[in-house]
Amino acid sequence: MEKRLYRSKKNRVILGVCGGIAEYLNIDPTIVRLIFIFLFIPFHFALIIAYFLSALVIPEEPEDLEKKDDNITPSGPVQHL
Repeated sequence: MEKRLYRSKKNRVILGVCGGIAEYLNIDPTIVRLIFIFLFIPFHFALIIAYFLSALVIPEEPEDLEKKDDNITPSGPVQHL
């Protein structure tokens, strides 16, 4: 299956752009948000425009992907106590 960039529904603060980028890169969303904040200081106007343009261009995560991620179980033997 092809890996695609979506706006996140789970890791959303405003529009899910940073959360979606973090899921795509398989890193913690907090790291992406911190990078965004540090870049916001010198490039605030351009970054605001880029964020909202990204929110318009990047599609929102489909419902079936969200449900599939919730049903992931760890691999390996399951021990019942």
